[in-house]
Amino acid sequence: MCFLLLTQPSHKQMKVMDVFLMNKFRKGLSYPALLFSLFLILPVFLYAQTLKKSSYGTEVLQSTAAFRTITMADSNKRMIELKKLIPNIVYELRYATTNNFVKRAMYPVTTNCTFLRSPAAMALRNVQTELNTQGLGLKIFDAYRPYSVTVKFWELIKDERYVANPAKGSGHNRGLAVDLTIIELSTGKELDMGTEFDNFTDTAHHTFTFLSPTVLNNRKLLKETMLKHGFQLFETEWWHYYWPNNRNYEVLDLDFKKLKRVTL
Repeated sequence: MCFLLLTQPSHKQMKVMDVFLMNKFRKGLSYPALLFSLFLILPVFLYAQTLKKSSYGTEVLQSTAAFRTITMADSNKRMIELKKLIPNIVYELRYATTNNFVKRAMYPVTTNCTFLRSPAAMALRNVQTELNTQGLGLKIFDAYRPYSVTVKFWELIKDERYVANPAKGSGHNRGLAVDLTIIELSTGKELDMGTEFDNFTDTAHHTFTFLSPTVLNNRKLLKETMLKHGFQLFETEWWHYYWPNNRNYEVLDLDFKKLKRVTL
């Protein structure tokens, strides 16, 4: 019944539920059985109410109430603020600055938090723990990205080689993708990966091997550690890894402040 407190089915959906329950009644179901049927079917109807179609045709979750609804139904869909889970992880959130490939802040400049879905965040903690034993750690450039920001990127660039098409939504929008590198814990210095973050040349590709042994070993360390803990790589960007979309994770368009109020 918690679903009733968060959202309300449409008139059309109510009519469909009426037909559904009437059919059950005609089959001679008892009152408790009817209530149980309602309990089973109601979340399905209410789930449809949580998503709105964008101008690009993508279904997007835009309200915190809707977010609470889906996370109560599936705790794996919770979003976790990474520093709360991994206190010694380092942030350099490039899209809250002008130090990025579009040379403008795409997030509010005061942004100081970022998120991943629960399974991805837990796996990232395991990556950090393993690297820490070697005197190393992770630096995060980007993780969750509101869908509206992806639309802004697309309207600036409109090239799927460099930005996600909002008609599809992205791993970042779903809270599954993370852009990151490795740093030395003692100095905070980034390991040499051969290019900067958001370098869109062939040199940033995982298959590019005309690099120094040091760079190749650093990339190998990042790749092997991330893959070991369940992430998948994005072939053309050494910094970009993502968690499999194995639970039909929704595209989210919640700003960072709103999301912070309803996450762990």
